[in-house]
Amino acid sequence: MSNSFGSLFKITTFGESHGKAIGVTIDGCPAGIEVDESFIQSELDRRRPGQSKITTQRKEPDGYEILSGVFEGKTTGTPIALVIRNTDQKSKDYTHIAKSYRPSHADFTYQEKYGIRDYRGGGRSSARETAARVAAGAIAKLALRQLGISTQAYVSQVGELKTEKSYLELDLSKTEDNILRCPDESVADDMINFIDQVRKDGDTVGGVITGVITGTPVGLGEPVFDKLHARLGAAMLGINAVKGFEYGSGFEGAKMKGSAHNDLFEKQGKEITTKTNLSGGIQGGITNGQDIYFNVAFKPVATIMRDQESVDQDGNSTTVSGRGRHDPCVVPRAVPIVEAMAALTVLDFYLLHQSTVLKG
Repeated sequence: MSNSFGSLFKITTFGESHGKAIGVTIDGCPAGIEVDESFIQSELDRRRPGQSKITTQRKEPDGYEILSGVFEGKTTGTPIALVIRNTDQKSKDYTHIAKSYRPSHADFTYQEKYGIRDYRGGGRSSARETAARVAAGAIAKLALRQLGISTQAYVSQVGELKTEKSYLELDLSKTEDNILRCPDESVADDMINFIDQVRKDGDTVGGVITGVITGTPVGLGEPVFDKLHARLGAAMLGINAVKGFEYGSGFEGAKMKGSAHNDLFEKQGKEITTKTNLSGGIQGGITNGQDIYFNVAFKPVATIMRDQESVDQDGNSTTVSGRGRHDPCVVPRAVPIVEAMAALTVLDFYLLHQSTVLKG
């Protein structure tokens, strides 16, 4: 049913937007990882609704409870189960679309595939499910921290507004300094004001999140069907509302000649490195030790506060009215989701690499 992600570090999420709870089980987490529960909560706080005027006003504290797999502050190597209770559901906001298909939602496809659907907030298709991924990703981050590997992300574009600076020109420690999570102060306020105006107009807008992974060793990834960038792309494209993924030079690389695009090797001290990094830290599907950087494109949120023409389950014409509490732009809250999925991907490949390379 594809509710799981990963091979050795494997997570399975469960629950619906308006059910009693959502949660995640983690299988394959190594023993001895120090579990900083306040850090896990801080990651959930970055994703939770009701943060600011440019996010949904659903009020969920997203407090969590670890049910198993942790003893005296450390992982035991046994399955970790974590649950997040839903406390602010307003299911009545969705009764008017119980039989109608909302434009660009999963209503039609879920109904056709399963013959039944949970219309309350989209059920399993709701982005509420991603809180479980962020919790699991926080544990993955704690494991990667011990290895000197970091996953970071920030908002780089909203609509047509974007930063012209690369991640190397930005101070990523300033990402949390504003409600948008854009470390480029020269454009952040304009983006925030634009989102707020879109919200007042009853509309939504898309954007782009840039991710950066540093500290990866050489050798992570498989050479054919499980290239690291392929799994990373799958991780990002599996996030709600994502429409595109590129890494390294991405689509801009298609405009270049090989003589300009090739990353030339050189030796610095005892290390072999590259003069440039248009490969985005991955060559032949395997990490080369350089930074991995990528962009994730998010579409506008499908629920808008305007009437839209549609049909119901019987094919009758109907008008769908936007109700409830929804994000005018998803990217501010999606930053920790991108980081979490990147962390889950890299840790899984790290463990796989350790199991396939003979040491000694």
